[in-house]
Amino acid sequence: MLLDPLRIPEDAWSHGEVLAVLAARDIGGLFRWITNLTGASQSRIGAAVGLEQGYVSRIMAGRKVTSIDVLERIADGCRMPDQARTTMGLAPRQAAPSAAAPSRRVPDAPPLQRTWRDDVRSAAELWRGDVNRRDVLREVAFSSAGYTLPALRWFTAPAPAPVTQPGRSAVGQPAIDTIRAMTATYRQLDNQYGGGHARDTVARYLHQEVTPLLTDGRYDHGTGQRLLSAAAELAQLAGWQAYDTAEHGIAQRYLTLALDFAHAAGDDGLGAEILAAMSHQATYLGHTATGLDLARAAGRTARRAGVAVLTAEAHVMEAHALAKANDERACAAALHQAEQALDRADRSSDPQWLSYFDEAYLSAKFGHCFHALGRTTHAERFAARSLHMDNRYVRGRAFNLALLASVHAQQGEPDRACAIGAEALTLTNQLRSARASRYVRDLQAQLAPHRRLPAVRHFTGRVDATLGPRR
Repeated sequence: MLLDPLRIPEDAWSHGEVLAVLAARDIGGLFRWITNLTGASQSRIGAAVGLEQGYVSRIMAGRKVTSIDVLERIADGCRMPDQARTTMGLAPRQAAPSAAAPSRRVPDAPPLQRTWRDDVRSAAELWRGDVNRRDVLREVAFSSAGYTLPALRWFTAPAPAPVTQPGRSAVGQPAIDTIRAMTATYRQLDNQYGGGHARDTVARYLHQEVTPLLTDGRYDHGTGQRLLSAAAELAQLAGWQAYDTAEHGIAQRYLTLALDFAHAAGDDGLGAEILAAMSHQATYLGHTATGLDLARAAGRTARRAGVAVLTAEAHVMEAHALAKANDERACAAALHQAEQALDRADRSSDPQWLSYFDEAYLSAKFGHCFHALGRTTHAERFAARSLHMDNRYVRGRAFNLALLASVHAQQGEPDRACAIGAEALTLTNQLRSARASRYVRDLQAQLAPHRRLPAVRHFTGRVDATLGPRR
């Protein structure tokens, strides 16, 4: 059970003062009440409810909160009991109300049992808000707890209702093929130029082209499942792009909805890939326990799908989280399982979105694991091997060069680190990728003890000239 970081006594929610605030949906008043009750800072409140501290500050200064999604996030983060939730017009967390005690839920509150139609409405709202650059989306922070319910729902939700709709315009296979073809094009651009290059374009395509098919189209169950699967694949890419541009709260929303779509579509393979992406993001942000849980969920799903390459990917994600947690023995076991799974894989029937996972990618992940564990000899060998890769993956090459440079810095070879780091910087300058920039910045910081060396001074100057002075 998650600990309540705000430590609000449950009986405090029945006070008349807080009930009046909740009834008026005065979230600023609610946050001020929490501060007075618990002494929590704005940062602490933000961490609990998954909002940026600056947004919490603006709410406390009078900004209204009208989004049901954000209100639900606040209610969950504060661990409101059902009385408080219904006073604010939200559905209770537990059992549905009886006929004798009707809920005070407002019409736009989310239902207790989500359906694929609810997921479509949520996705359409997300895509529209992203295209219109709604501030509220950009104020929502990443929360490791935000992945707990979607992952649980993936395994425990009942079989979805038939994906059929008597819409105005028939949706056929050509429309679905078009989505997949556009996704392949956008994926290629993502690999070559970074997530920031086409992220806005992908959001517009989802909003303008995919939403009408989902909401107004006419399709039978088989077609509907294929449509949802194609939409899930593109939404997963949009989430990956947002992750690459450090918009982590938005990335989490996209990946969560993509997983819900994959469940409704009955697509276990894509579900495993999305869970692996969630694990990747969580581990990157330092939430290693969540990253490990998600990697294991991806592995279980991959085995259910019967796709050995996905099983290998899940083991690699598990290994990386274990390496970050400094569990060397368990990490080594997971890496061994990844190798075995990849050796068993028949790549002839892989979906297009899985083509990136090859020996070079596996070597890079091995290198990251050994680098995190301080095993520099192994890390250098695998990082060097990772550069024998498809040159179309420009961002991946930038990552792998930065990894190899970091290993040389770790080994006390600053001149070699600077030479390889300069190659990574050249590629990073061609990309719109916050992750690529971060890896170069991390290398710059790692070389700081050698700042008096001419090579390090020159490299640091190039980094600052290319990426801007370090703040």
